[in-house]
Amino acid sequence: MYSDKIHEVWLVTGSQHLYGPKTLEQVAANSQQIAQSLDNSPAISVRVVFKAVVKTPSEILQICREANNAENCIGLICWMHTFSPAKMWIGGLQTLTKPFLHLHTQFNREIPWDAIDMDFMNLNQAAHGDREFGFIGTRLELRRKVVVGHWQDAEVLRQVDVWCRAALTHNEMQTTKVARFGDNMRDVAVTEGNKVSAQITFGYSVYGYGVGDLVKVVNEMSDGDVDSLVSRYMDEYKVAGHLKETREYSQIREAARIELGMRTFLEDGGFTAFTTTFEDLNGLTQLPGLACQRLMNDGYGFGAEGDWKTAALVRAMKIMSGGMKGGTSFMEDYTYHLPENGTDMVLGAHMLEVCPSISTQTPKLEIHPLGIGGKADPVRLVFDAAAGAALNATVVDLGKRYRMLINEVDGVVPEKRLPNLPVAQALWIPRPNLKVSAASWIYGGGAHHTVFSQAVTTEHLQDYCEIAGIECCVIDKNTDVASFKEKLRYNHLFYSLL
Repeated sequence: MYSDKIHEVWLVTGSQHLYGPKTLEQVAANSQQIAQSLDNSPAISVRVVFKAVVKTPSEILQICREANNAENCIGLICWMHTFSPAKMWIGGLQTLTKPFLHLHTQFNREIPWDAIDMDFMNLNQAAHGDREFGFIGTRLELRRKVVVGHWQDAEVLRQVDVWCRAALTHNEMQTTKVARFGDNMRDVAVTEGNKVSAQITFGYSVYGYGVGDLVKVVNEMSDGDVDSLVSRYMDEYKVAGHLKETREYSQIREAARIELGMRTFLEDGGFTAFTTTFEDLNGLTQLPGLACQRLMNDGYGFGAEGDWKTAALVRAMKIMSGGMKGGTSFMEDYTYHLPENGTDMVLGAHMLEVCPSISTQTPKLEIHPLGIGGKADPVRLVFDAAAGAALNATVVDLGKRYRMLINEVDGVVPEKRLPNLPVAQALWIPRPNLKVSAASWIYGGGAHHTVFSQAVTTEHLQDYCEIAGIECCVIDKNTDVASFKEKLRYNHLFYSLL
């Protein structure tokens, strides 16, 4: 599901003809060395390609047009080695549709105190050349990320990669297709929204299908393929011996048939995200719990109850976190722990669909009654999420625009076992605490469905929101309710004026 060094960002260096051919040759050589170093760095998750030293308005316009049309180019890294008069950049930057990062660096790390002369000064002018470039980006009101520091510094590499992952996600979302099996859960507000506006803003498209369309494919799955997949279940998970009895074993086989059918449907249609709803299971014998968990674990986006926005966000954050430590899952704030003397906590779960990527243990494959939906007892994977730093994120449709809310949290191990809870779960302490985080989340209009990630950071999502052009509000250790409400009011005014 993931590509690593297939996509690329282009390093474009700004200069001008004023300094003569020898200086420009050195500018090109230095730029090539920087690009090669970034490309070879294990800290950078996409290819970095030196593209050109641009010296005229026409060269800048040409490279921006090339970037727009290059399928494997996900954005530009722009750096001014010398002074590059910024009026030259206006046409190109206004034409550019790919995101760009402004790398404010210089080739040399230190000043050569004994040898420095005006030739050296004319060659290494990023200190003020990048300020000229920065002005025109601000004057044109362009969204971009600015990274400052030497190009070999670990922190610079980290920030560049964060942006690269956000740019890659934005690029992939332009062709993402979300399949909805059934409609939205009846009378629920936050999972609704304008799919046309979402496609304009984020790029992904949403397609609706009757559950009967899925059932037709499910029923076509062969018994041999079903048996083979069941054997994989038995090898990959902890399975109680009694589940091999005839009645319950048949339910596992049915879960495998549903997974095969869903996977076939999604692959044939080019879908990388999907939704289900327990209110529309016509023709399915059980709610697809195990199938959703395993598909998410393979990188698919998922949203329950028809929640296509969260399904798309799960997919986006799966792309963003490709190859990183920690998992990403569909999640829901389910119930609270509010001790009289102690720390307030949130127990996150869902009926069935929590991704096993967030667990460090081998999941248990179990069958339990669902309690709602009126269908057969569904198969699911049960496990506890790993402890550690994580976040919850959601995207909400505010009518005229979108807002992403992020709450940084600390995952914890449950104080006691949960022997009667028949679903996967995560327990966390919200930052700064439950009272502030929940109040801020509610004031911000945050959904009850979220994406829980141990891999994606706030910075990844901030960069992604910057590229997509949506509001991003963070609830972290420094948040207080009064300031957060004030920020929401200022943001509302700002976005109303755009």
